[in-house]
Amino acid sequence: MNKIYKLKSWFYNKDKVFIALSGGVDSALVAYAAFQELNKDAIAVTANYQSISKIELNYAKQVCYEIGIRHVILTYDELQNNNFVRNDKNRCYYCKNELAVNLLNLSKSYNVNTIVDGTNLDDYGDYRPGIKAMKNNNIRSPLAELEFTKKDIRESAKIAGISIYDKPSNSCLSSRIPWNNTITKEKLLRVELGETIVRHETNAKQIRVRDINGTAKIEVDKNELNLLTGSVLDSIISKLQLIGFSMVIVDPEGYQTGKLNLMAN
Repeated sequence: MNKIYKLKSWFYNKDKVFIALSGGVDSALVAYAAFQELNKDAIAVTANYQSISKIELNYAKQVCYEIGIRHVILTYDELQNNNFVRNDKNRCYYCKNELAVNLLNLSKSYNVNTIVDGTNLDDYGDYRPGIKAMKNNNIRSPLAELEFTKKDIRESAKIAGISIYDKPSNSCLSSRIPWNNTITKEKLLRVELGETIVRHETNAKQIRVRDINGTAKIEVDKNELNLLTGSVLDSIISKLQLIGFSMVIVDPEGYQTGKLNLMAN
């Protein structure tokens, strides 16, 4: 059976549905399938909190416009959550639990009984306590339930005509701050601005600027490391120091998923 058809069929006979849409391809494909099956009874919800970058929020708005799905912005401040701010190994759990609670509260106003997210089969291969938080709050994951891999998702999104089908994976800004380092608004803003600077200077596709006790650690894909040399790197270093980083280093190993998880072990 065609993968997209299977995903659309998952929503068959569902009443109103919320799709927790982050701005990435995974939740975009879920939103597409839900809208194809349910039309106006499918509603995309994006959490606009301190840890989401403006570029990701804009991607979320863009993809909802493309799909034609109704888009609701849910605003709250996770920096009021001391468990999250403490930034221990369960930070992702506290973050996703707060998201789930806010989604559940909002769902009552819209008479929504089903809430879904973009978790997929490959996500279970990384340390992601947030998945447990969503499950504990009865948030469903149709991609995981139907055993979609990231490859399946990108291929299906391309067929569906979703413009961000090949968009590099991203994560919340707080993931740039090592565990047990307190998360602050200033750090999140500095990381976001730092990544904007690197993106503007290099046009690299995959970018992380980690805040390691005030040092900016830049990660790009290994095949893009050549973009961080010479006068370009000098310019980046100068600008990152101007926004408050004490030092700037380039990770010679390049970007890899869950780098801070590996650093903490």
